[in-house]
Amino acid sequence: MINSVTNSGIGTASQAGRGMDALGQGDFLRLLTVQMQQQDPFDPVDNKEMLAQMAQFSSLAGVAETNSALATIADKLDRLIAMSSPTTPA
Repeated sequence: MINSVTNSGIGTASQAGRGMDALGQGDFLRLLTVQMQQQDPFDPVDNKEMLAQMAQFSSLAGVAETNSALATIADKLDRLIAMSSPTTPA
């Protein structure tokens, strides 16, 4: 059972041909679910560790959204500058 859960939960990233830096929220949730399913009920994961993992992921997701928004703003500014700059005849 461990292999089937692990293969179905974690194998999707390698099957899709993505690298580790291309993991997203869905991958994180699958890993978290597998981790919780496989933990020993008599020695569960420490709540502090679990909260730290979730906080790190939330922070990373926020940074990714900020980078995306800044890239969009930069693209729009570049287009605005290109439209407003006078063209010189050749």
